[in-house]
Amino acid sequence: MNEITAITPQVKDKTRCNIYVDGRFCCGLTLEATVKNRLKVGQSITEERLAEIQLDSEKNTAFDKALTHLSATMKTEKQIREFLVGKGYLPVVIDYVMEKLRSYDFLNDGVYAEYYVESAAKRKGGRLIRMELRSKGVADEEIDAALDALDEEQELQTATEILQKYMRGKTSDVATLQKAFRYLMGKGFDYETAKAALSAFGNGEED
Repeated sequence: MNEITAITPQVKDKTRCNIYVDGRFCCGLTLEATVKNRLKVGQSITEERLAEIQLDSEKNTAFDKALTHLSATMKTEKQIREFLVGKGYLPVVIDYVMEKLRSYDFLNDGVYAEYYVESAAKRKGGRLIRMELRSKGVADEEIDAALDALDEEQELQTATEILQKYMRGKTSDVATLQKAFRYLMGKGFDYETAKAALSAFGNGEED
């Protein structure tokens, strides 16, 4: 058995405190965990019990941080996991948080992909959207399902609008149109869509 010799508030975070055992720093805990487990100076406690309390405290703290991170904008599972890794949490704590977030349906990569496609499709093509969602950790089947809602006519309309903005104030010579074509490809539109947008733009110029 060991003895808790001091419990002091942390300077940088008033919601946490430092636990000293046998005169030496042992660990940091939330005040909530300290009160919940009725820890006090002079109390005898095993290292195993303190480690268990610390793990529960870290799980709750990590969950609260993940919720705060999610409150600004939707995130994918990969983004939340990377956020928690960056905060220094142990894998067992991160796995706990991820499972809890899923159970509350706070994390859903399929829904994230749907919203992302709906927003991004106004500014870029399907190829680029797919690459971006993959980089965020979304599975291909969830990306496919989200992109199914993006029809060819809608993508052509977006490409045409982007092309019109790009060509504003420019001459429609061959070199410029070639650059415009490459610009559309860089925006994630496929060859056929970029070609069709250029054709539609050319017809509009002639009218």
